[in-house]
Amino acid sequence: MGILNATPDSFSDGGEYLNINRATDRIGRMLEEGADIIDVGGESTRPGSDPVSLQEEMDRVLPILEKAIPMYSDALFSIDTTKYEVAKAALDTGTHIVNDVSGLRKEPRFSSLCAESGAGYVLMHSSAAPKTMQLNPEYKNDDVTGELIRFFEEGIHTLESDGNDAIIIDPGIGFGKTLAHNCTIVAELQKFSKFGYPVLMGASRKSMIGGLLNDRPVDGRLAGTLAVHYHSLMNGANILRVHDVQEAADSISVFTALTNR
Repeated sequence: MGILNATPDSFSDGGEYLNINRATDRIGRMLEEGADIIDVGGESTRPGSDPVSLQEEMDRVLPILEKAIPMYSDALFSIDTTKYEVAKAALDTGTHIVNDVSGLRKEPRFSSLCAESGAGYVLMHSSAAPKTMQLNPEYKNDDVTGELIRFFEEGIHTLESDGNDAIIIDPGIGFGKTLAHNCTIVAELQKFSKFGYPVLMGASRKSMIGGLLNDRPVDGRLAGTLAVHYHSLMNGANILRVHDVQEAADSISVFTALTNR
């Protein structure tokens, strides 16, 4: 899953792809490098970020989707949003997946929307809104994996009850988790395979990597990202959400070759 942020303030590539032509060119490059899914977002969810208006988010993402989906008709497109109206409009343009960082908590109607449209749904865990999620995140008995499992059990029950079967689960690295929480999730990722749905891992360039590498800045986190994602593949991850598509695709090719011997 290649990341396309149509935002001015995303932590890694904010402001780079607000222009429609630059955005579609970037999508084309990611697909050539090995991306299967393109995840388009118009509202930053980095820690401390402020929400944007409905109209602003629509203006950022819809023109890109309207141009890119016909251009790259063999690709899958995902809309990264927590707003019902944005998701509905994106699905109407031909988008295939709704990627919801709030995990139905902000917009429970996503479940029926995806069921009725036949779209896939990414059920991601986050403990709070991006503005406040990193302010002293805590989990009962410090059992982050156990709490996430309970969250996924509840969310999957809702989704399946509405008729959804194209579900992807995402533990939400960096979304209301300390460095220790994030490391525990990666180490125990295999436990999420019990649900029988694909597991998405998105640690690309995140502060977890910086924290493990003595506060390395964003532009120096590629090797750390590859290491965390490769470890995640070994522990059952099925989808990697990444900025650096070529490098991620290479690591997946190596992993596949070595595990299929």
